[in-house]
Amino acid sequence: MKLTADYHTHTVFSHGKGSILDNALSAKEKGLKEIGISDHGFAHPAFGLRNRKIPKMRLECDEATKETGVKVLLGIESNIIGTNGVVDLKEKMYDHFDIFLAGIHKFVMYKPNSIFPLAIPNLTAATFKKKEVSARLIKNNTKTFINVIKKNPVDVITHLNFCCYADAVEVAKACADYGTYLEISTKKLHLTDEEFYAILKTGVRFVINSDAHTPDRVGDVKLAEKILSIVDIPKDRIDNIDGKLPDFRFRRFKEGR
Repeated sequence: MKLTADYHTHTVFSHGKGSILDNALSAKEKGLKEIGISDHGFAHPAFGLRNRKIPKMRLECDEATKETGVKVLLGIESNIIGTNGVVDLKEKMYDHFDIFLAGIHKFVMYKPNSIFPLAIPNLTAATFKKKEVSARLIKNNTKTFINVIKKNPVDVITHLNFCCYADAVEVAKACADYGTYLEISTKKLHLTDEEFYAILKTGVRFVINSDAHTPDRVGDVKLAEKILSIVDIPKDRIDNIDGKLPDFRFRRFKEGR
């Protein structure tokens, strides 16, 4: 298995350690064709993107593409901030970005009506094992992910069930129905072997991403290789390996407007 592209990488524009060019140079060294610069969304008060920096990011992406030959896409790992499917990337900002990732994170500015059903319970549950998480919280998280997928042209759901537990099968069904990919993260284990086997039955498709916060981890596949050695995920269901590139939903949505 050879990674073709890595769509989840962070830079100094959020809380990564390297520049956009640093990530692109690392991608070139590892033979990648594309990378995504997917820094955290606007609702993160400490590490989120700022509107005023987006033109600089676009310029640096274009310059890195020219210098390295790796296609550098300007993306975002948008924060999910409401149980009704609200994220912190608004449609008026779509034209600034090439790819659209979304995930649930701690310490972001949630909508007021989602603080008690979503933000606080997830923060509390993050310190416990999954079996100790309430059925009510799993139901709320599942509904939240499904609403996000239905209401937004999200390309990739990041690290599903990492410190935010949902019914992975139901989320995967929504991804399959709407053309959103599930991420196989090489930074952290986020789904059990049993969950991987169960979601395979939904027809969902995958991308492998590093969630790199340092340039040296761009394109890292070690954890994915370990997962694939245990769980028999068909290679033809992973769309950013062995020369393949994904058919991303966000691009198609913008072209069809």
